[in-house]
Amino acid sequence: MKIVDVVCSEGVTGFFFDDQRAIKKGAVHDGFAYIGEPVTEGFKEIRQAGESISVMLLLEDGQVAYGDCAAVQYSGAGGRDSLFLAQEFIPLLEKRIKPLLLGKELTGFKEMAEWLDRYELDGKRLHTALRYGLTQALLDGAAKVKKKTMAEVIQEEYGIESSMRRIPVFTQSGDDRHGNVDKMIIKKADVLPHGLINNIDEKLGRQGEILKEYVKWLKNRILKFRIDEGYRPVLHIDVYGTIGLIFDNDPERIANYLCELDKVAAPFSLRIEGPVDVENREGQVRALKDLRNVIRQKGGKVEIVADEWCNTLEDIRLFVDEQAADMVQIKTPDLGGVNNIVEAILYCKNQGIGAYCGGTCNETDRSAQICTNIAIACGADQCLAKPGMGVDEGFMIVKNEMNRVLALVAARKK
Repeated sequence: MKIVDVVCSEGVTGFFFDDQRAIKKGAVHDGFAYIGEPVTEGFKEIRQAGESISVMLLLEDGQVAYGDCAAVQYSGAGGRDSLFLAQEFIPLLEKRIKPLLLGKELTGFKEMAEWLDRYELDGKRLHTALRYGLTQALLDGAAKVKKKTMAEVIQEEYGIESSMRRIPVFTQSGDDRHGNVDKMIIKKADVLPHGLINNIDEKLGRQGEILKEYVKWLKNRILKFRIDEGYRPVLHIDVYGTIGLIFDNDPERIANYLCELDKVAAPFSLRIEGPVDVENREGQVRALKDLRNVIRQKGGKVEIVADEWCNTLEDIRLFVDEQAADMVQIKTPDLGGVNNIVEAILYCKNQGIGAYCGGTCNETDRSAQICTNIAIACGADQCLAKPGMGVDEGFMIVKNEMNRVLALVAARKK
């Protein structure tokens, strides 16, 4: 099946671009906006509207396959590519990428996605957001050509023989870390609440006291409002390196605090994402590995989730090889081609490390649907409800796509 045209359209995402460095330096809220000057290159404001580009592949039989180019909320930080703005990249897509695809025979996904993901213009690989959206479109196209779900295409082309199953869905609260928790409990989210603990004085406390009180409240809220005792969600909280900041990145002090937090969370399991951020990859691997070892020596059960500086497939393999985390967030837009998401999940699972098919609130419904197909196909340990921070919309998109795919696969087997 040949690609006969490539059409691009400017789009919006489910959230915003935020200057993470400016926020860490103490930028404060004024309503939903932030006050202060941006720090990261490319930002005009500390918080600005998220942007995307839909790439539509017109196939010779009239079908249209599409994916969405999008970048993470905290673009330009933690070793990631620069801010992704639609008006800057649509001309590049139309003038230099479109001619590469016109007339190409689309018979499958893996080989063509790997080619495009590695492709270089002027000696550089394409921006991760471009590779992300373009390979989504290729996966959708392969599914349309083969008349299968995208999940089935992945299993077929990567030789995955395991049965597809429902993947635990992780919901994120944004700054409404109380009201949104009630939504999560009512809808029985498997993993919650993310929490967005990205400010010491407002959300963590100089001794961690604010977060400790929040975890206590969270536990009690679940116990109060859960419909049945069988509902036991995992508590997964992202702290953006702030715990390391208040304890001078000392693994002993951090471990003591996390073990205390784990006791507060009982009887629910606790995961802490990004407990430290040392601003470089090798240092981050060492810091998380040391922390994980100290926690285990103390008999602690709290799990460490790697996020910052664990962006590419190469990064993920390094963190996994060094056993630097109990779970790795596969931050899907940061990996570029979605073929790398497949490889990352499979690598984590083969090495006994939790595979979290994540991403960002700053994506689109389309990228969420496609990542859900990949998570199901590869048997990820959890996947993110995205986009947005409102809980309901992202949870609906991911949950419904998951149920559709599983129902179709089951029907075909009959």
